[in-house]
Amino acid sequence: MTNTPETKKASVLSKKLIRKCYINWMCFNLSLYQPETMQAPAMVKMFGDIREDLYPNDPQKQQELMARHLPFFNTEPFIGCLIPGITLGMEAEKARGEDIPEDLITSIKSALMGPFAGIGDALLPGTFIPILLAIACGLSADGQITGAIFYIVAFLAVMLPLTWFLFNRGVAFGAKAAELILGNDLKDDIISALNIVGLMVVGCIACAYANINLGFQYVKDGVVIVDLQSLINGVWPKLPVFLAALGTYYLMAKKNWSATKMILLYLVIAILGYFSGILTV
Repeated sequence: MTNTPETKKASVLSKKLIRKCYINWMCFNLSLYQPETMQAPAMVKMFGDIREDLYPNDPQKQQELMARHLPFFNTEPFIGCLIPGITLGMEAEKARGEDIPEDLITSIKSALMGPFAGIGDALLPGTFIPILLAIACGLSADGQITGAIFYIVAFLAVMLPLTWFLFNRGVAFGAKAAELILGNDLKDDIISALNIVGLMVVGCIACAYANINLGFQYVKDGVVIVDLQSLINGVWPKLPVFLAALGTYYLMAKKNWSATKMILLYLVIAILGYFSGILTV
């Protein structure tokens, strides 16, 4: 008796489904936006509407699909729409029968969200939108509505074609990337590399945005003899931030603390630290 190789299903991604996912992402990317998941609910909504198309009559696979995209995700939603597109392309290949590990999909999301957030924020809120607003304000200097109309029309005229193109390129790239990685048996190497990139992104974000200043100083005759914060910065800059990040990881990963609990904890520490003089602004 001969064993016939398992045939893979044809791609389930029609233009209609891609368009539905694109509209979902663009309309809901900031829905239910909160510190614990950020834009993850938008990903869940996007895949929730096509779960039956990807895994028809398979509730277990559908639940796994939804759970895969519930963890934290955050990027610039316009330029960064390439990432949901890539994810959609890879999920479609997985649903088609390709042996794509869940870790590969989540690692790609985690690795790309930071860089695209930086690029998107620099290009759009940092450059494109201020230019449009400057022109719009000039047109509305006499109280005319022309400026508002110009801004809306110009913004949509640029962003709708751009985001549609990026989303579709992402879908195509995700499918090709899955084929390339699986064809060359690079799954484990790629996952490890992406995990490292993701950790670097998280570390850079923590160092760039978090700041903990220790207030301990030894003063003699009105002169600061020892400044603990300056000593630490000379040996290991941002060491308090690093320790706080490790503590956050431990409490959230090992003790299952929620982001809300962590925010409340740091709020209490900040208040007590400030009034006790241990921490300074």
